[in-house]
Amino acid sequence: MFIWRKRSDADQNIEEFVRNYGFDAPKRYNYSDVKKMTNSFKDKLGQGGYGGVYKGKLDDGQPVAVKILNTSKGNGEDFINEVASISRTSHVNIVNLLGFCFEGGKKALIYEFMSNGSLENFLCSESLLKASKHLGWEKLYQIAIRIARGLEYLHCGCRTRILHFDVKPHNILLDQDFCPKISDFGLAKLCPPKESTVSMSIARGTIGYVAPEVFSRNFGRVSHKSDVYSYGMMVLEMVGGRQNPNGTVDHTSDTYFPHWIYKNIEQQEDLGLEGIENKEENEITRKMIVVGLWCIQTDPANRPCMSKVKCWKEAQKPCKSHQSLSYLLLQGFQKIVHPLNQHYDNNMFLQLLAL
Repeated sequence: MFIWRKRSDADQNIEEFVRNYGFDAPKRYNYSDVKKMTNSFKDKLGQGGYGGVYKGKLDDGQPVAVKILNTSKGNGEDFINEVASISRTSHVNIVNLLGFCFEGGKKALIYEFMSNGSLENFLCSESLLKASKHLGWEKLYQIAIRIARGLEYLHCGCRTRILHFDVKPHNILLDQDFCPKISDFGLAKLCPPKESTVSMSIARGTIGYVAPEVFSRNFGRVSHKSDVYSYGMMVLEMVGGRQNPNGTVDHTSDTYFPHWIYKNIEQQEDLGLEGIENKEENEITRKMIVVGLWCIQTDPANRPCMSKVKCWKEAQKPCKSHQSLSYLLLQGFQKIVHPLNQHYDNNMFLQLLAL
């Protein structure tokens, strides 16, 4: 009885949201429409804790991805977040929500179909060589730049600032031209334009990408800088071609990306990465490492905003010398990644990046 009532309350919250949301809401479909467009859920694309994702087709022939929500967090918060957040956006690097279904407790979200799946599929390999041959270092770099543009738009370009809180490779979808689009806004929070922070009652995000302030009270309210941290961890994963550690993995220097990258730079003349074939590719990886480390500083105040990240990554100027990069890391790395050493001289990054 208790479980039924909880679900009923969630459904009532969603129905009230749908009624009151107004003209900005995407198209609402009946559940029979969802079954029809997916051919009774015949072609399954993936599975998550929320439910499954199925390939479908609209009446006009447009391919779509249909996300079925079998479970809902809180009082339908994830469903409401998704519809409320994405329907406020219009950007080439944000996935397009075409419609939704809420009928008799059945919930579905209809997105544009992304034929190349998630970025995670190209990173989770035994060797980076496999991923780099698939995409190439230049393409990985362009993907990182475009994700930065999408995050900058969420933080600064919307009528209401949107904090994503779950930036990771799995939530970056790639279209047929490998243009990345940020997806999965189930954990997102809306922040009025005149405010820069939001309050949180519980931590949210994915282990390995969650900023320290999200699960710690040391910094008070949470800002868009938490997305910057997650972006930095994701960029380092793109460079390393390795997954971030999960809750069952010891956080040793062999599993934690910043330590792993630092160790390779400190001990070797090259970066210790596979698949780097020329000077240009070496320069790309160095840029990605620097911006990744810049973004994951423990103190949010020392992280750049996404506008600075985007501007620096789009700049054509080369990174400073290997010696300068090594000096930066040798002098300040422990202060970047260890929570007990939260103070860091941000001018060192600015000098290195020549901003």
